[in-house]
Formats: sequence, structure tokens, C-alpha cells
Amino acid sequence: MRKKTKEIKITTLVGEGCVLNGDFSSRGSLRIDGSVEGSVTTEGCLIIGATGSIGSDVSASSVLIGGTVMGNVNAPEKVELTSTAKVFGDITTAVIVIDENAVFQGKCDMNRQPEDKKNAPKKAGAVRASRRSAKAALAEALKEVQEENFSDQQEETAGDSARQ
Repeated sequence: MRKKTKEIKITTLVGEGCVLNGDFSSRGSLRIDGSVEGSVTTEGCLIIGATGSIGSDVSASSVLIGGTVMGNVNAPEKVELTSTAKVFGDITTAVIVIDENAVFQGKCDMNRQPEDKKNAPKKAGAVRASRRSAKAALAEALKEVQEENFSDQQEETAGDSARQ
């Protein structure tokens, strides 16, 4: 079984050793191997190479991080952190992949919407009802244990009386 791969056409490249001061935006897919001292916004895919760094927030449809990001990452489709990635900020995405040895300090919000009513959050009444039923089940179980303990005690008492 072959894994489907989506070919990405890079329209803009910020090469290694290149330093951009200020915010940067692009319409197509973008690869950064240099440094951007500001936010980066693109409508396409953003790839940050192992030598790449961004000093502020990132916004793209999907992001592959191999370098450093010192800001929040917003990618509605997917965020992937390779083993050389360092992210110091929050990530908002639907899908996240974090390789071993990647550094991520922040929180992750996977803002997926429920696909059907089965996965929809329970209404408050349903939650209360399930709590009530759980409490009832627990009370019933405790009652059974108490009854077993009581019958065991009666058997022990009856056995002691028979021995005497």
C-alpha cells in the first residue's frame, strides 16, 4: 500500500544565510532556510528548513518545521515538527505530527469540528443523567458489597456457634 503524497510546488525560497527584517507574506508555497525577524504568512504550504528560523508568528495552510519558530503557529490543515524542530509558542491546527527529539514549548489547539452527531459533545442534561446513572451504579455496587460482608459475618458467627 503506497502512501499518497501531495506534491508541493515551492514558489518562494529564502536561502540559508539570508536575513529578512520585518513581516513576510507570500501567496504560494514557501521554503525558509534563512532567517525572518518578523511574522510569516502564506496561503500555501510553509517549509522551515533545519537552518531556518522565524522570530514571530506563522500562518499557512500547512507547516513543516525543521528549524526554529519563536511565535505562534496557525495552520488549519497540518503541522509537522521534525526531529530538529524547535517551537516556542502555541500551535493551532487540525493535525499535528511531532517527531522524537523535537522541542515544543506551548499549547496545542486541535480545532476539529465533530464529524457527526455520535462525536458531538453531550448536552448538559445528558451529562447530568449519565452522572446520576453512574452514581446509582456505584451505590448499587456498594450495597452488594455490604450485603456480602454482612452475610459473611453471619456465616462466621453461625460457624463459631456450631463449634462451641
